[in-house]
Amino acid sequence: MRREFILIACIVVGFEVGFAYWYPPLLWTLLIVGPLLFIGVCDLMQTRHTIRRNFPLLGNFRYLFEAIRPEINQYFVESNVDGVPFSREERSVVYQRAKGELDTLPFGTQKKVYEAGYEWMNHSLAPVTVDPQSLRVTVGNQKCSKPYSASIFNISAMSYGSLSRAAIEALNLGAKTGEFAHNTGEGGISPYHAKHGGDLIWQIGTGYFGCRTHDGTFDPELFQTNASRESVKMIEIKLSQGAKPGHGGILPAAKVTPEISKIRNVPMGVDVNSPPAHSAFRTPIEMMEFVEKLRALSEGKPIGLKLCVGRRREFLAMCLAMKETGLYPDYIAVDGGEGGTGAAPLEFSNHVGSPGLEGLVFVHNALKGFDLRDDIRVFASGKALTAFGVMKLIAVGADVVYAARPMMLALGCIQALRCHANTCPTGVATQDPALVAGLVVKDKYRRVARFHRETIESVAELLGAMGLHSIEELEPWHLMRRISTHEVSNYSELYHYIEKGSLLGEDVPESYRRALRNATSQSFNRASESSSSA
Repeated sequence: MRREFILIACIVVGFEVGFAYWYPPLLWTLLIVGPLLFIGVCDLMQTRHTIRRNFPLLGNFRYLFEAIRPEINQYFVESNVDGVPFSREERSVVYQRAKGELDTLPFGTQKKVYEAGYEWMNHSLAPVTVDPQSLRVTVGNQKCSKPYSASIFNISAMSYGSLSRAAIEALNLGAKTGEFAHNTGEGGISPYHAKHGGDLIWQIGTGYFGCRTHDGTFDPELFQTNASRESVKMIEIKLSQGAKPGHGGILPAAKVTPEISKIRNVPMGVDVNSPPAHSAFRTPIEMMEFVEKLRALSEGKPIGLKLCVGRRREFLAMCLAMKETGLYPDYIAVDGGEGGTGAAPLEFSNHVGSPGLEGLVFVHNALKGFDLRDDIRVFASGKALTAFGVMKLIAVGADVVYAARPMMLALGCIQALRCHANTCPTGVATQDPALVAGLVVKDKYRRVARFHRETIESVAELLGAMGLHSIEELEPWHLMRRISTHEVSNYSELYHYIEKGSLLGEDVPESYRRALRNATSQSFNRASESSSSA
């Protein structure tokens, strides 16, 4: 649309020059055309609003609708609930914090407090002051020689290719400015991840992009080269993702550009497969040995595992392998089966994998039951747009929170839901150069950093209001949920939390017995006759 506007503007100016020479009375049209051209040029030149920059003149209608909200915005959101992942007030908070605007809302709570599903945390009559700078977590157990001090709120995995180069740059520079981490996604470390030196969590999927041989297997030497980069602070092995757990992927040969070929270390002219399973290990014990191998090759950097919880016995098999070998990751990232930013078949997004909260509670319980929780941090991702969302995940069982969609919103995403079509109007999820040009890194990175900073500050304020001095003091019973009009429960009542070491003895909690009986460190696939799905 930028090029079209410039072409139309040139034609209009040409006509006006012709009118001035051949028929001067028509010069009155300058009273209409002149201001419109001026507004369009101003739209092209400004860097604050990507929509106006990509769609001169027309883009202003979006901001006209914003100016007369909440009435018109509320209509559009409430009439299209299934197509919009977040409520109006949640998205407003992200936009306002990213832009540095006042994020308070008038007329009290925006929620219906007596309807089932309403959640809250109770305050204290003895509030305290919490330093936002203290809200960090050290990732790295005794086997790790280069532990990383992580913010409790970081950028979740989004690859270059899924996002534009400008979006990746803005996210990384925002992460560097705000001192938090940026997960690369499984597409490898692109020049846009590395350009500004922000802290990276390098994610390695089943395709081993950035550390693969030409036949698609793991390449230790190439891994060591990339893992030694100063900006790579942690390495994450992706077992599965919430959007499509158990599903591989394919990058068609037509999309393998010379740049993508170099970043992912894949050949030109052939389809590139990401198989459903890893080829570097086949059993739980081999997985732990692979974790230790990566830790050695990276010279002691923290190694994590990312997964969406599926069969419970398979995760318990991993815990058995950890206890038998004495080898374990520094953290485990739990994704929810409700999906994230990744494109996926509808059935996988809607019906495969445990939802985020159930998966998070289970992983926390399993590690605690095997007396591993003190050595392994738990990361969680799952629609945490606000400080309350971050604190909810931590209260339920996480140490650190990942976020993808709110970081995209901070960049300027308007949820056009065109991520898969390469026509994202804000230049975030597209490779169209004309649309990408509208996203100006020097402006958008500040929004990412500001959103993160103000969210962390809000977490500190909420903790203080609850009378808590640190994030480690949050417990499930701090989080309340209305079950019905006259019934309220806290999360320690909604979910069953087990005791430390309770999966190591004879008195195993009943809800874990069948799954544990079918788990073995020697295989992911063993099952008894009584159950094949525990």
